[in-house]
Amino acid sequence: MKKLVLLGALALSVLSMQAFAEGKPLKIGIEAAYPPFASKAPDGSIVGFDYDIGNALCEEMKVKCTWVEQEFDGLIPALKVRKIDAILSSMSITEDRKKSVDFTTRYYLSPARLVMKEGTTVSDSLDELKGKKIGVQRGSIHDRFAREVLAPKGADIKGYSTQNEIYLDVAAGRLDGTVADATLLQDGFLKTDAGKGYAFVGPSFTEAKYFGDGIGIAVRKGDKENLERINAAIAAIRANGEYKKIQDKYFDFDIYGADAK
Repeated sequence: MKKLVLLGALALSVLSMQAFAEGKPLKIGIEAAYPPFASKAPDGSIVGFDYDIGNALCEEMKVKCTWVEQEFDGLIPALKVRKIDAILSSMSITEDRKKSVDFTTRYYLSPARLVMKEGTTVSDSLDELKGKKIGVQRGSIHDRFAREVLAPKGADIKGYSTQNEIYLDVAAGRLDGTVADATLLQDGFLKTDAGKGYAFVGPSFTEAKYFGDGIGIAVRKGDKENLERINAAIAAIRANGEYKKIQDKYFDFDIYGADAK
């Protein structure tokens, strides 16, 4: 009897290993210039919340995942030409993007904010932005928001390839400020030495038209297989505590956000 139990356990173990080995591999696109979500460690490896979440999802799905680095505005084109199978790079779920890709359920939610010199006053009207140089990452939702909402208020919108380049120009005085994800700004700039003397100013921006329904993982249009297995994996790591373990490594609050009522 014991022999049968051992054989059964061995068979299950082999099946499990086969499932891991045989699961359809996934190539995931990421821009590694967006701390604390994704950036480069001194040894050149990718680190960050997005990266850890992606690896946890791959482990949950029992598939081998390969990370492919790409500038943010090149991620959707890379997905369309099958250079990658999914985008896990703090991409907001918006109606505009849904025309090009399919999105999973969200894996976090964070408002957009303006960062400028500490003590700068910006009212809800945003009129104080007239003549101010505001940096945005090209191809991001903040790019569109800045050009459609801040530019008509007189702000001079400057596009950049990465958010890190924006931080350098803000700190050097070449920009008056930037608009981006609040969590990104907090951890990637305000908490750093370069961010000393800067602060959040003005209102929080949450308009669904621009900022969508949170941050999701993008797959090709009609790719039901990957959409369903990634959604199931997101639900699983939320339920088994793995998501919270990763979240607590980077943030001291619930980045998943409250569900809509």
